[in-house]
Amino acid sequence: MSSAEREGDITDSLGPASGALLTKMNEHSMRSSYVSIGRQRIRVMVENEGAGNPLLLINGIGATGDLFEPLREYLGDRETIAFDAPGVGGSPAAVYPPTMRGIARLVASLIHELGHDQVDVLGLSWGGALAQELARRHPDRVRRLILTATMSGWTSLPGRPAAVSILMSPARYYSSDYLRRVAPTLYGGIIAERPRLLAEHARLREARPPTTVGYMWQLSALRRWTSLPWLHRLRQRTLVLAGDDDPIIPLTNAKVIASRLRDGRLHVVHGGGHLFLFTRAEEMADVIKDFLASGADEAQRHLARA
Repeated sequence: MSSAEREGDITDSLGPASGALLTKMNEHSMRSSYVSIGRQRIRVMVENEGAGNPLLLINGIGATGDLFEPLREYLGDRETIAFDAPGVGGSPAAVYPPTMRGIARLVASLIHELGHDQVDVLGLSWGGALAQELARRHPDRVRRLILTATMSGWTSLPGRPAAVSILMSPARYYSSDYLRRVAPTLYGGIIAERPRLLAEHARLREARPPTTVGYMWQLSALRRWTSLPWLHRLRQRTLVLAGDDDPIIPLTNAKVIASRLRDGRLHVVHGGGHLFLFTRAEEMADVIKDFLASGADEAQRHLARA
């Protein structure tokens, strides 16, 4: 049995400290609520409900769905759905350590509970791995797939040692000062040149951090998972987005994924770090909208560094 309850305006429990980003949120039709699926309660954020084919946004490890707002701002009137994974933000940790298969089943049920038969799916980093699993296990729920700054699991080429060591801990979600110090090393690209974006992300991360258990279980689920043996079976038209200055996930991983897909195309963001989806939000939104509208060859375009 599942149920949904209204949380109200997304600013209710964040307070004034969340600043400019929350002001932008209020300019859109944003609804935040909780959906119960079995024993798991999931916090969900829906924007522009009922407008166009929905786009489900799945964030990276430890990251609340609120952090997609810089991208959502440029996606127009399309309905977008984001959520906090178990153990992240407003969603309590699962009772037992989940697998990627189990989390994908949860997301498929969430799509159904929100009244949709099928959605487009964008997954970022850890969320890209989950998006692959969702497309494999529940193909009828996924129309098109966008894999952003992601990899194929334990079979992937690892990132730079300094970045990977930072990633092993959720400390950046608990301290804004620490996040600002490590962001250039962890995320690469032009994140150091976007202090306002980084400050807004830091405030939201501190407002809705992951639990230590939730974060570690996300790491554990990924360590036991790989998509490499079955990527070629995915039938969805897929866009692979990757930066060539990503310390966490080297570009080679995106090339491997794109080469294995039945209907995939690769879009390389020159100078893009791990968070190019946010640092280059307007450009990325245009690429995403082009792909979802036509599938097209715009996805082959390479952007010059801003």
